[in-house]
Amino acid sequence: MGRRQVGLLVLTGLFPTVEAIVLVAMGFVAAEGLAPQTGAVWPYDTYHDLRWMFVYHQSWPEFLTTFWLVVLARTGYHVLMVRLAWPDTIPMPSVPWMLRRGFVLAVVVTVVVSPWAVISVAASVVALSWVLLASLLPMFLIAPFMQRAAMVRVWWGGLPSVRLVGWSLLNLVALTLAGAVAWSVPSWWTVPVSAVAGVVNGLLWIRILRVALLAPPPRWARVPVTPFVVLVAFAVPVLIPLAVDAVPASLRAEQVLLDQPLPPEITQAVVVLAGYGSAYGGEQPNDPRVQWFSYRGLDPDGRPRPYGPTDTTISMADSVRLLADQVDRLHRQTGRKVALVGESEGALVARTYLARRPHPAVDALAMFSPLIGAGRAYYPPPGERRGWGLVTGWYLRALFEPVRLSGGPGNGPDEPFIRSLLDDAPFYRNRFMCPVPGVRMVAFLPYTTAAEAPPGDYTGIPVFQTIGVHGGLLDRTQVRDNLVAFLAGAPVHRTRAEYTLIQRLTAAWQAPPLDISANPAWADVREPDPAFTGRVCVPGR
Repeated sequence: MGRRQVGLLVLTGLFPTVEAIVLVAMGFVAAEGLAPQTGAVWPYDTYHDLRWMFVYHQSWPEFLTTFWLVVLARTGYHVLMVRLAWPDTIPMPSVPWMLRRGFVLAVVVTVVVSPWAVISVAASVVALSWVLLASLLPMFLIAPFMQRAAMVRVWWGGLPSVRLVGWSLLNLVALTLAGAVAWSVPSWWTVPVSAVAGVVNGLLWIRILRVALLAPPPRWARVPVTPFVVLVAFAVPVLIPLAVDAVPASLRAEQVLLDQPLPPEITQAVVVLAGYGSAYGGEQPNDPRVQWFSYRGLDPDGRPRPYGPTDTTISMADSVRLLADQVDRLHRQTGRKVALVGESEGALVARTYLARRPHPAVDALAMFSPLIGAGRAYYPPPGERRGWGLVTGWYLRALFEPVRLSGGPGNGPDEPFIRSLLDDAPFYRNRFMCPVPGVRMVAFLPYTTAAEAPPGDYTGIPVFQTIGVHGGLLDRTQVRDNLVAFLAGAPVHRTRAEYTLIQRLTAAWQAPPLDISANPAWADVREPDPAFTGRVCVPGR
């Protein structure tokens, strides 16, 4: 290894080290897994930069200024990395040519990667694992095409070599493992871990550049494959929700109590709250003690009204009001205690109800696929001209516009339900998974929930971790048995080591949370920030 390559390793180790020092000094534990990406091979370094930019800006001028500074900085950085990693046996292009190519490609990569960075920030608002997946899969798809762009003259045509795809996959794995280790080690140990990860990034720079330069002529060299792949990548966020919606109804969490009578040992009446985008046609559960929650309220006879997917987009305040009316009516009709069983949005509604308008008759809450750590980012309403995440909000509105025009439910980033998560974020970040006096609680967590928030001490209530996807249960019989046992009064709790492992492996791909104390929109209700404390249910100031 020559002096140039050694210098490259020093530089790629330096930048993650500096970011790690800053994050550890601030106590910003939720973002520590991002530090190793500072010196990564593009497009992952650009993805790292954009996630910080989309969370931490307050105006258009501030964002655009930062955007161009990042483009210029990354241009210089990429040109320097390429020149330091360039093999001695191959003639090197001139500096002016590399600077021109580097600047154009820095702009192209930033523009191409920006939708996935914005979707990553959206994932931190709604705390949905499939949204995070929708932001990451396109990155892996386009990475081999982007990584050869600064190294070969005809970068838009042909397929990358199998070796380049393999090294690109190794790059993703290395960043994932580095983020997991950086988060897992104690405090200042994050710094040397990030330094080592930076050196690994440097070795990947050298190897990926060499593989790209020495690859044989690509297949389909005259075909503009790279633009086509970018267009295909844009379809991923559309296909993943369709796959989520394809979960069979029989595996949906709300069906656990609806398709057969409750056993006699359960003495409560039960309200089942389905999640976002659900629909109810007025059908009656098999047990008269079980009642659907309706997002349209009750009819004059006290029966839940049928509702459609659009009705689930109402504000949390409206949902809580409707649930309060339904619980009060059900308790008066039956004379029984009431248990709440909520899935996804339904779990949020039930838990928010217990915080704002609890009824003394409610003595149990079971949550399926709760949205843990929702509201970790922010963007102001459309009428505001300044606020954290201002550009992010407009970007999300633009991305959602085709869905709205095609007749999709809700109003996208500004629908009342989403605004409730944004406006009451301190509660959902710190208090959502905390106990309520006089109410027995448990959360049934599919493994995908582990990817929905940065790792940490995320719960103050018992949890039952199980194989499954958001809103879907793969071990339905076991979950139903444990839910019945819980409603009958038995303690239910189960944790799995692989759940914690998934949490840590996704630490590198979370967007950095917005500091609660920095946002004037949250000034009225100050809560300790789990992004800095590393745990929830810390008493408020």
